[in-house]
Amino acid sequence: MGADDTIVAVSTPIGEGGIGIVRLSGKTSLKIADKIFLSKDGKRPSKFKTYTVHYGHIVEKSKVKRQKAKVIDEVILTVMRSPRSYTKEDVVEINCHSGIAPLKKILDLCLINGARLAEPGEFTKRAFLNGRIDVLQAEAVLDIIKAKTDLSLRLALNNLEGLFSKKINEIREKLIQIFAYMEASIDFSEEDLRGLKRDNIFKTLAGVKHEIEKLISGSSQGRILRQGIKAVICGSPNVGKSSLMNAILKESRSIVTHIPGTTRDTIEEVVNIKGIAVTLVDTAGITDTDHLVEKEGIRRSHVYLKNADLILLVLDWSRELNKDDLDIIKQIKDNKKETIVVINKTDLKKKLNVNKIKRFFAKNPFVHISALNMKGVDSLENRIRDMVWKGKAPGPGFISVSNERQLDILKRSSLDIDEAIKAARAKLSMDCISVYVKASIESLGEITGYTITEKALDKIFSEFCIGK
Repeated sequence: MGADDTIVAVSTPIGEGGIGIVRLSGKTSLKIADKIFLSKDGKRPSKFKTYTVHYGHIVEKSKVKRQKAKVIDEVILTVMRSPRSYTKEDVVEINCHSGIAPLKKILDLCLINGARLAEPGEFTKRAFLNGRIDVLQAEAVLDIIKAKTDLSLRLALNNLEGLFSKKINEIREKLIQIFAYMEASIDFSEEDLRGLKRDNIFKTLAGVKHEIEKLISGSSQGRILRQGIKAVICGSPNVGKSSLMNAILKESRSIVTHIPGTTRDTIEEVVNIKGIAVTLVDTAGITDTDHLVEKEGIRRSHVYLKNADLILLVLDWSRELNKDDLDIIKQIKDNKKETIVVINKTDLKKKLNVNKIKRFFAKNPFVHISALNMKGVDSLENRIRDMVWKGKAPGPGFISVSNERQLDILKRSSLDIDEAIKAARAKLSMDCISVYVKASIESLGEITGYTITEKALDKIFSEFCIGK
């Protein structure tokens, strides 16, 4: 395997569908296409102009002389010549009928005629190695594929357009400039180097530190947009947890009856709430019981509460607090999770002492709803959005860390800047300060790919599908 190989893969999901795509990339892509594609006008793909689309058939030539080639499928073939293609190599895409048989047969013909099967993410890896995109932009491609909401798609597109890369490069360039001055002062200590006063070094490093810390502190937004949050609906039996889940989903997903204990297992569904991918978990009503199945459901409810990002505590407007309610409240307080108090069944006569609950949740938002009548659900969704973003929803041009690799590198870079600032304050030599500055420069280079290792690259692209 090498960078000069021509690679091939199926770039669409395997299964029945309207269109399936087999993609080739490499210096022999057009030659392979010549061997397996028969155009309607008789021209060969190697003679086609770039960015042109051609109708014809994929054929398997007979080993017997003068025997007609066997037609595999009716296709549209697209040619994109180097360097103006996704990988900056010659790329051929074959659009055929989607199905296991035609896709596999066309893939096999490409392999027989000299291509090799692409590894996960290898098309995008070649785009990086050939200088079309950097590593941040490559990771953004994967984020686009996995985007669950419009906001997560917007973040990924911003990163693909290079907005995050530009910010990292600006920070890195500041460090490179100060490092160059420091190196010059070491080599030419007798020269008068303007701007190299320790105060200027300290000010620049402090400014860089602040910029990196802003990216680190904003990383939670990127994680939320990329992965979403887990919101657990909890409460005692028959307070309307399943009704609330159905109201948010706007469909009957959970079974709803007047009989307490109807939900005996957790039910999960992903829903888009104001641009946030929220995994809603409907849990079994938490109560004391001797029933074996109910016990297991309640045990799972406790586990979900511990792992939740957000808890929706459901209470019944039409009855007073009981021992089960108070036990759940105590557990939530002990877990110290973000919590919204949802008071349900407001269409019924009030018996709940709301002031008593506020003693437990003085700083938490309260939302009054009637899940049965769909009243107050939009207000609840707004509360969820506000609690997640803490009043600072991302704007159209926002950028953010989108994975743990990027976050880890930024933290390492920040620690190196810390050490450089300490060294500057202690009036240590330029040699000592520059060691930490250089380390920070190299760390930031890993984010965009300036100093990344082959092992790290392999790990990044291993998360991609084979055809991307």
